[in-house]
Amino acid sequence: MNVVTCENDAHLGAQAAALVIAEIERRRNLLLCAATGNSPIGLYRALADRAHQDPDLFHSLRVIALDEWGGLRETDPGSTTGYLRERLLDPLAISAERFIAFDATAEPALACRKMRTALEQSGPIDVCVLGLGANGHVGFNEPGPTLDPNCHVARLSEETRQHAMARSMDHPPEFGLTLGLQEILASRRIVLLVTGKGKQQTVARLLREEVSTTLPASLLWLHGNVDCLVDRAVL
Repeated sequence: MNVVTCENDAHLGAQAAALVIAEIERRRNLLLCAATGNSPIGLYRALADRAHQDPDLFHSLRVIALDEWGGLRETDPGSTTGYLRERLLDPLAISAERFIAFDATAEPALACRKMRTALEQSGPIDVCVLGLGANGHVGFNEPGPTLDPNCHVARLSEETRQHAMARSMDHPPEFGLTLGLQEILASRRIVLLVTGKGKQQTVARLLREEVSTTLPASLLWLHGNVDCLVDRAVL
């Protein structure tokens, strides 16, 4: 894991955008796995700015959602698809056929099976953008004695249900749909963005390089091409 300390959120977003854009320039039909939350906002803003200057760069880009809150429609507050449409898909003019997402209104296990099939047909992921949860999760892969390696229905921790996106909902879901660590680790490149308050202990533990299912993000040490961009304020 290549750990890079950034001066602030803006610097982190610019650094992440430079990494992602360089990959897109090499592979125009790149499959980008996109996370939500506060951590990737600067990255997506920088990509949108680049799209204004060079829209053709993203003409063949494909996007797959990392996860989705259980039972939400795209128009519901906090929806992953709604978030990505506003911040990434519309600004980069990603057409419907170039976006893969969970159908959170379908039966959950069926939605995961469909997502696994879609990834098998379209993958592997070229660049996977991740944020670090306060409890060490990536996507909705929550800490525990074991981790489901593939796309699955995840029972959400109380900490995750207190996330800002969940607090915008009338009734925060008790489960989410997420790609598994095996699918994430199959990505050609991973970009882990570490920002936000209350993560100092989790970051310190991650940087000790001790791999444990009780800190799902630590499994990224098993991958040979990970860039971990850390806001200095988190250290």
